[in-house]
Amino acid sequence: MAKLAIKSDNRKQNLLLPPSLDELVPENHMVRVVDEVIDRLDISEILSTYSGGGNSAFNPAMMLKVLVFAYLSNVYSTRRIEELLKRDIYFMWLSGMARPNYRTINFYRGKRLKEGFDSVFTQVVQLLHDEGFVSLKVQYIDGTKVESVANKYTFVWRGSVEKNDAKLKAKTEALLSQIERNHVIETEENPVTEELSAEEVARRVERIKAKVDADTLSKEERKAIREMEKDAVPRMKRYKEQLATMGARNSYSKTDPDATFMRMKEDAMLNGQLKPGYNIQISTENQFITNFGIYQRPTDTLTLINYLESFKARYGVQSQEIVADSGYGSEENYEYLFSNGMVPYVKYNMFHVEQRRKYHNDPFRVANLFYNPQEDFYVCPMGQRMRFIRQENRYTASGYRQTVSIYRATRCEGCPLRGQCHKSKRNRQIEVNHTLDDYKAKARELLTSEQGLRHRSNRPIEPEAVFGQIKECGKFRRLRMKGLTGAKIEFGLKALAHNLRKLAQAWAKSSFLQLFLTESNQQINSKTANKPILSKSPQFDSIAA
Repeated sequence: MAKLAIKSDNRKQNLLLPPSLDELVPENHMVRVVDEVIDRLDISEILSTYSGGGNSAFNPAMMLKVLVFAYLSNVYSTRRIEELLKRDIYFMWLSGMARPNYRTINFYRGKRLKEGFDSVFTQVVQLLHDEGFVSLKVQYIDGTKVESVANKYTFVWRGSVEKNDAKLKAKTEALLSQIERNHVIETEENPVTEELSAEEVARRVERIKAKVDADTLSKEERKAIREMEKDAVPRMKRYKEQLATMGARNSYSKTDPDATFMRMKEDAMLNGQLKPGYNIQISTENQFITNFGIYQRPTDTLTLINYLESFKARYGVQSQEIVADSGYGSEENYEYLFSNGMVPYVKYNMFHVEQRRKYHNDPFRVANLFYNPQEDFYVCPMGQRMRFIRQENRYTASGYRQTVSIYRATRCEGCPLRGQCHKSKRNRQIEVNHTLDDYKAKARELLTSEQGLRHRSNRPIEPEAVFGQIKECGKFRRLRMKGLTGAKIEFGLKALAHNLRKLAQAWAKSSFLQLFLTESNQQINSKTANKPILSKSPQFDSIAA
């Protein structure tokens, strides 16, 4: 019988030479891509946040590498990162065995990256552009909602605040007026403003106390004055502050005032509960994230213009083609896109419904009625003219003015089709936005073209696939930092990690990764590591193709 051989597991064996962590990290591992790419970036804006003096600081580039690789590894807790820096080979290699604690990591993420992270993200996208991965000529845009770290039950609703504020002011005004009448305090000496304020209540109470002896006040009047001083005035001030914090929104969270209550797709209770969160917009190309933005509005429609302006501010140029779903198709957005020379492959809300046979065969729909543009009238299914009545201006939530034309039939009484045509007791009346209809016709022509069909087939596998990779595969369903700035930094780190993962995967499929790492090491050794962006390799043309 052969002798059993067992390898030694002596943990106290002394090595002749200390082991090198670099030997334990594979040459094609993505941690090396993170290390080399960030070494090429200009982080002077991050360095400007350091004041100098005191104890020596951890290397800012190393801290950025650790954070990006942590987000790439789906690790978002700074305590967890601190632990990995002590026992994970890749984190130990990346940090050079430095071990910042979780407070230092969290301070760097929340404070140091506030100034320079936009520049870091932009440089990485420029790297992708120079290497041929993205052209920046097309943007596939979509949005998703991510829950805030705020407590989901600390909500403040505009409707409740305005209702309670109005009731409190009415009650307070009635009490003040009654006391002033009882003690013959002339109203002319104390003019009332259109809207009662906390300052005015305090002033009128002091005036009553100064002019009326406390002994002459009844027990009820003294109680009312105490309640106004201790309850009404503070509540009015609180309501005013809450409305100011809310701004144009309908809600916010007490523990994260920047977060708005939105309906999330992740509904564990299946009851449609609103949760505090942010609306995150991204642009993708070849599944690389080229831009992102954090918004407080739950709908996508009113975010598009500001978002496209942020893309132009980031790169100095605007994309030629914009691809988005029906959530962005509005008159205001179409006007902006067409007037700024962009080609909008942007759907409107009835685009897919219009493609159905049932829609085209319905003679009672406004879109299917005959229209005479010269004399400006419509013809109903019975051949009766619907003449122009008037124009009305409508305003969107952003203040954009829309002009709506109203047409009315002359006589619907006795019409055999009246029950199918409309349910009004009077003559049928329709509202038409001719400007929006013209934009829809242009968008429809673009969307049904060969290029439009190609973009429409690519859109579901562009931003939607990226959101799936980030939220489902990356378990990134809730933010851990408060405020708009915190949300921007945290999602930006995840977006940067996503891009580097895609870059590493693309390079790993070719021999270009090894060439890139070798060239980078040679450049660093020759003191040329300050180059902000990688130069394009002549071997990359075939890879990018």
